[in-house]
Order: sequence, then structure tokens, then C-alpha cells
Amino acid sequence: MKRDIYRQLEEWKGLARRKPLVLNGARQVGKTYALKHFGKTSYKNVAYLNFEKDEKLGQYFEGTLDPKQLIKILSIYTEVEIEPYHTLLVFDEIQECPKALNSLKYFCEEANDFHVVSAGSLLGVKTAGEKGFPVGKVNFLHLYPLTFFEFLTAMGQEKTRLFLEEYHTFEPIPNPLHEKLIELLKIYFFVGGMPEAVAEYAKNEKLNVVREIQLEILSAYEKDFSKHAPPHEMMKITTVWKQVHRQLAKENKKFIFAAIRKSARGRDYEEAIQWLSDAGLIHKSYLVETPKFPLSAYADNNIFKIFVSDVGLLGAQSHLSPVTIIEGDVLFSEFKGALTENYVAQELIATKSREPYYWTSEGTAEVDFLIEEDHEIYPLEVKAGANQKKKSLLVYNQKYAPSKLIRATTMNLRHDGHIFNYPLYLISRLR
Repeated sequence: MKRDIYRQLEEWKGLARRKPLVLNGARQVGKTYALKHFGKTSYKNVAYLNFEKDEKLGQYFEGTLDPKQLIKILSIYTEVEIEPYHTLLVFDEIQECPKALNSLKYFCEEANDFHVVSAGSLLGVKTAGEKGFPVGKVNFLHLYPLTFFEFLTAMGQEKTRLFLEEYHTFEPIPNPLHEKLIELLKIYFFVGGMPEAVAEYAKNEKLNVVREIQLEILSAYEKDFSKHAPPHEMMKITTVWKQVHRQLAKENKKFIFAAIRKSARGRDYEEAIQWLSDAGLIHKSYLVETPKFPLSAYADNNIFKIFVSDVGLLGAQSHLSPVTIIEGDVLFSEFKGALTENYVAQELIATKSREPYYWTSEGTAEVDFLIEEDHEIYPLEVKAGANQKKKSLLVYNQKYAPSKLIRATTMNLRHDGHIFNYPLYLISRLR
């Protein structure tokens, strides 16, 4: 399956200041496949090591972290001649061997002619309390579920994707193509971006089988809670995870701890939420009451929304029926537009690689996202379906007068003065 991460991996390979690479991402987003494919297509050979499958592998890192000695040992283990520049050395599930992770520091300092990549599904979780992380000695990339544009590629719609990527006018998309894209977006809302689910739909177009795959992934995630989470936090992690879709179904999507239990407080669940975030399963969007540069400095870390990493998994958690695919625009407004807002958050995070923020004004207005770009802050209001209401944008405009007000709906490209409407399928093209 073709992924956009391949382009970033090729850029990493050619960096003048290249360091060993750490590829982060939640379980089952395709990290192993991506690295193996990259090695197969861009190198003479690949030396692959998986620290989760072979627990004895970590013993090779007990005696020495000297790169030259390790290369000799690992060449014997993998039966691959590991050559500088020509071999991709892959450390998979590296979080299971802290010393292997620490060895990346020495590969950077003493043997940077060897190309080393590593991946870890729970790397943030497992290394949160570990000493010896090679700070400043590694490059990072993050792999997310497939974006909508990647989904188009997987569905054999490469020409459609290319057309959208090269579209540089704000004239409406030809209507037949616009309607086709809305139909594809509805399918993406259900299927989501987990590679196995996308591959199944692209091959057989059976939504019931896609749902089975999604439920299996959700079950595997919950097994990770019991296997990898601190025992005293396991129940809280599970509770928060099962609360996300319920809280997104509210009109006010702010995460409210009292909805878990009346006496619950934020600090009681802080570690559980951080664990889910480190595992790549959720994203937080923080409240900003005063939109100034940088947004991170003005965010209220105690008030936030929580989104699921994949819109398809959110639908599976909510037991969304496949029937919604054929019922007009109902999918976009399902449980108060939660799927739509989650989708936009997912696209913004994957294409901009930064935390999202939102804005409210004393309970009278709420702008779903703030976009920090080109030394300006743009308000983005997300509407389910073809909803044309823009009250919150107008309130924001009266207070801060930005050069552009942005809406995302199922309507075509259009603008009225400085109010710009983007169809939801073009969120990644906001620039």
C-alpha cells in the first residue's frame, strides 16, 4: 500500500545531517510494512530485527553498545551483510529493548554511515520513565492512519488525488467530481485510515468485514492496556478510552471528567490520558481564549477536547451502522457532527504535525479549530453536511478581524468576501 511516509523516508535518507531514525505511531498503522518497503525499494538489502518477537535479541546489546561490534553480531544474526549506505538496519518494536534504543546514540556519533531506522508502537509509553534516551541523536517521523488523500490512492483514485493536489484556484470543483468526492468521503468516514481496514475495503468493498477488522483492532488496543499500562492506571485508561466517543457526542465536546464519575477530577485521570496520548490512540485539542502567537503559550492545559486517532475506529466504538453510508448526508451529522470534527482534527494533525486548538467566547460562540499559518491565526469552523451557519465565525471576526474566516462543509469551494468555504475533502489543502 502506497503511503506518503515513503517520500519523507527518502528525504531522511538524503539528509546531510542524517541521524538514526525513530518512527513513531500507534499499533497497526503500518510502521513495519512502511520500513520494510522502504528498505526493499531504496537499499541493496534490509537487516530486520524485531525485539518483541525474539526476546533473546536484547541479549546482544547487553555486552556492548559499540556500533562496529554490534554490526558484526547482527550480520550473523540476520544472515545479511550490513554495509554502510547500502543496507537498511531496522530495529522494530525497539521499546522492548531500552539498550538497543540507547545504542542509536552511538550509531549517530561513531557509525553514522550505517542507515538505522527504528519503530515502536508504545515507544512513548515505554520510555516515559526511562533514562538513556538518545536525546538529540535521532531524527523523528510519525506515521498516522491513512489520510483521505492516501485513501484515494488506495482506492485507485490517483488521478483524482493529483487533480486536487494541483488545484490552485478557488473556483468550484466541477460538480460531478465534487459529488463523487463527497461519496468517497462518506466511505472514508466509515472505513477510516487503518491500513488493514482500507485494504479490505479496496479489495472487496464489504463494510461488514471492515467493521470486524476495526473491532479486532479496538480489542487489541484494550489488551495492550492490561499488558503494558501501569497496573494502578489500567482501569482509568480503559474508562477514559471508552468515554471519548460518548463525550464527542455532546453538543459541547469538551472532555468533562464529571461525566465519568461525579467526584472525578482532572488530576485523577491525568496519567491515564497521557498514556493514551503517548500510545498514539488519542489527540487532545486545547482551549485558547486569547488567540495570540504562539497558540501553545495561550492554551489552557486543563480544558480540552479528546479525539480518537482514527475516524473509522470512532465509528466502530459508537456501533455506527453501515446503513449510514447510503442515507444522504446523515453520516456527516451523526452524533452531533462528532465524526466530522474528529476527521478534521485527524487530517490537520497528520498533514501539519502539530496539536490542534479551539476557541470559545464566554459560552456564546465556539470556533472548532485555530490554524496557525504564515504569521496569522485563522479560525476554522466545521459544519456537518451543507450547514451554512457561521455565527461563531462572525463573533470571532468582530473580536479579532482576521484576514480570512474559514468554514469546512460538504459544500463546494466558494467564498463570500473574506469567508472561505472548503469542502471537507480539501482540509489538507488549507494552505
